[in-house]
Amino acid sequence: MTDTALPGADSLLRRTLGEQRIALVAWRLLVLQNAHPAVGAGVGQLSTYRNHPWRRIEHTMDSGRRLFFSDREALRREIERLERSHRRIEGVDAHGRPYTALDPAVRVWVLVTLYEAMTALPALSGRPLRPAELDRLYREFRQVCEAFALPDELYPPTAADVPDYIRRTIRDTLELTPTARDMLYTVLTRAPAPRRLGRLRPAWPLLRRVVARFLTALTLADLPPEFRAKAGLSHSRADAALSWTVHRAARLIAERLPDRLRYRTQPSGERSRSAAKAPRPVRAPRRDSRPARLTAFFHQVMDQTGDGRLTAADFAAMAHTTCWPLELDQKGESAVYAAFDSWWRHLLASTDADGDGGISCEEFVIAMLAGADRDPDYLRDGLHIAVRAMFHAADLDGSGLLCVDEYRTLFGGSRVHPAELTHGFHQLDADGDGRITEEEFVRGFTEFFTAHDTDSVAGTQLLGRP
Repeated sequence: MTDTALPGADSLLRRTLGEQRIALVAWRLLVLQNAHPAVGAGVGQLSTYRNHPWRRIEHTMDSGRRLFFSDREALRREIERLERSHRRIEGVDAHGRPYTALDPAVRVWVLVTLYEAMTALPALSGRPLRPAELDRLYREFRQVCEAFALPDELYPPTAADVPDYIRRTIRDTLELTPTARDMLYTVLTRAPAPRRLGRLRPAWPLLRRVVARFLTALTLADLPPEFRAKAGLSHSRADAALSWTVHRAARLIAERLPDRLRYRTQPSGERSRSAAKAPRPVRAPRRDSRPARLTAFFHQVMDQTGDGRLTAADFAAMAHTTCWPLELDQKGESAVYAAFDSWWRHLLASTDADGDGGISCEEFVIAMLAGADRDPDYLRDGLHIAVRAMFHAADLDGSGLLCVDEYRTLFGGSRVHPAELTHGFHQLDADGDGRITEEEFVRGFTEFFTAHDTDSVAGTQLLGRP
């Protein structure tokens, strides 16, 4: 890593990437990235985007913030975290082609498409960046990319070379992969309700169709013409009119907003605070039986891939979700992954009634109820291993206790309001001393699985909000 200064608060890169309206090209960015066969195969086989699309977007945006709005030490930690995560992404696609997420050319493609999205946004809004601005933005972008230590010859040499790089990659490499097609046409039609939909949640089935049609039409109109032509995609005049209207309206509105509303991340690197009112106090859920709780837990927390059955991939995804906000070193991450793997192997041995190598929801509920009732050590030999690993990973200061800040780091992120986290923390803090011991932590989740009637929602926060 060189000593080149990273872009600061006055950089064009931070001002462009930090704007709220960058979200308008986020789905376009994901489609282009996943049109690369290696990316599409890895995401399609190992990602949980189908069941958790909003979390996928949040993780992408949070990672971008860590990369482009931080100091050099935080940048180094995020790159190391990404590399550890990507080492687990390898395999063979449906056409028999091997892939790995550590392929330097693939990683450069993913990075350059982010820069291309930053240039596409102003162009689509009717105010394309001037050549001097493109040069400045690309120079600032490359200053960050140097930290990845990827071969320089894989990048376009200058900003003026980026369009040709994009066209060449589209021509020679990209295809409408199943994952790209899924993102473009189907994943949003079955997406769960965003966590903060509030009073509009009952209307989500209707709103979902509107959101899906809007994003599909906008993305089709905004994709590079070369990719649309190669992939056989078409867009209507109505799609083009929608894009023209939305992007120009968003620019005009953004130019008149105060910075606290215009930016998701301030150029200084600070997260903008929403001006919206704090949510209403969390209501305790109605009392429910264990089968209903376990069924909800299966679908909302454990079935990360959304295919209706548990496999090793779901437990690896749960470990990834646990590690994501903690910025652990390799030893810490390995301990969490090993603990979730132990839980998976224990559950499989005691649950897979039909021997097909997976666990259905019915198998999970029956086995968990029978195991917890029959054997006091049943949870200790499976679930507790994962829960204790989570506790030790979150105990960053090694005190043997979790404070509310550590708890918020473990289960928080931009998807969960602090009030919800505080509510869950106090439920686990049985003695009310403002700290959670390891046994309090384990006991809270044990009660979720064993109590016949409980108002506790702590267990649903085991792996963060879905």
